[in-house]
Amino acid sequence: MAAFGRGAGAKLGDVSAVLVGVGEAPKDIKTPTQAHDQPSSFLEGANFRRSAIIEVIKKNLEYLSRENKALNIHGSLFFGSTAGLSGILTNFLFRYCFKVQQDALKTYASLTTLPFLSTIITYKLFVTDALYSGNISKENCIVRSSLVGLVCGVLYPSALAFSKNGRLAVKYHTVPLPSKGRVLQHWLLLCHRQLKVIALPLVFQICIGLMNGFQHYEEFESSLEKNVHED
Repeated sequence: MAAFGRGAGAKLGDVSAVLVGVGEAPKDIKTPTQAHDQPSSFLEGANFRRSAIIEVIKKNLEYLSRENKALNIHGSLFFGSTAGLSGILTNFLFRYCFKVQQDALKTYASLTTLPFLSTIITYKLFVTDALYSGNISKENCIVRSSLVGLVCGVLYPSALAFSKNGRLAVKYHTVPLPSKGRVLQHWLLLCHRQLKVIALPLVFQICIGLMNGFQHYEEFESSLEKNVHED
């Protein structure tokens, strides 16, 4: 009987050990889920840091836009003023070579204001906005600024003065009319000497564009580094 009791007790002990092992099994099952939760928490932390960095960059850009507002206004006004002066010079040259004396105030007003406004708007769209969005490099900023000076400060005023004064010359018969088939050659022969003078504002506007683009980029970079160090 004692032996039978020991055997039964041993069997009951084995059964309880098995039950305890079965009860501990869910604890081992939970460990993979905990390991699976760690990458998701890591990704959430990375997304949070990224959003925080983006917010800091936006605040820095807002600060820079307020900090360099005076620089942008002064640089754009100066650039536009040189384009307006170039328009006055080209208008004077074409009026002289076409011997036009009518509508002087109208032509000078349009040749001053239109290049001025076109230079300011084009510079803001292609240089200033692109610079503050971080889409252009230093070389690209300088090239864009010089192209704005070339197109809006020389080519556009020259074409505008040529068309306006050419129409006035045809209207008031101040110069002989061209023969058929040689219209462009006729007008170029009339003003070929004056076209050489346009090389002066051409070089001047390109140099102003290079200087303005370089200065604008340097001021932007210095303000950005200063603000980042302060943060």
